[in-house]
Amino acid sequence: MTAIAMAEQERRQTVTVLFIDIVGYTSLTDDLDCAVVRALQRDYFSTVCDVVRTAGGVVEKYVGDAVMAVFGTGPGGFGPEAAASAVRAGLSVQEALRGQLLAGRFAVRTRVGLATGDVIVDVVAAREFGHGMVSGSVVSTAARLQAYAPHDTVVVCASTQAVTDELIAYQELPPVRVAGKPYPLDLWRALQPQRVPAGGQLCGVGAE
Repeated sequence: MTAIAMAEQERRQTVTVLFIDIVGYTSLTDDLDCAVVRALQRDYFSTVCDVVRTAGGVVEKYVGDAVMAVFGTGPGGFGPEAAASAVRAGLSVQEALRGQLLAGRFAVRTRVGLATGDVIVDVVAAREFGHGMVSGSVVSTAARLQAYAPHDTVVVCASTQAVTDELIAYQELPPVRVAGKPYPLDLWRALQPQRVPAGGQLCGVGAE
């Protein structure tokens, strides 16, 4: 491929990457028949993908029980609303799964990690299940944050918190040291979406 063709196919931009997985998935499925595992996965992936699509994200891949999704690659590009949509998607997935018995039997708990940063986007692959559609360290950061998230929480990096601070309510958590990172990462727990009423004062969604 020529340099011109590569330039047309790829672009540099900012995105928010979301990772979600099931807490204790290995021990949960270890003694299950493969058909039951498949039914559980089908229900889980369907729920996650429906929420991600509704929020404007793109599912990039499945890795075992983990789902990676990307926000900000669409026609509207990246901005605070795209990042906030990613955070809302994480919260919505957990809410949707909280009331479900996957495969008719299994209640699950999840962890969600989100990170925002610059990537190279493969424009051709920027579609559902476009494996390798984004490249950059933000992908591994999101995956690491997900692994360190407390159960049933959505945690974000400092960049995500900064760009969505007026749209999402957060609780600051202690910094964490993660594998492969030379310094602790600041960590924020997403609590709930916020709205900006006519008076300009921020309120939690559903506030009187």
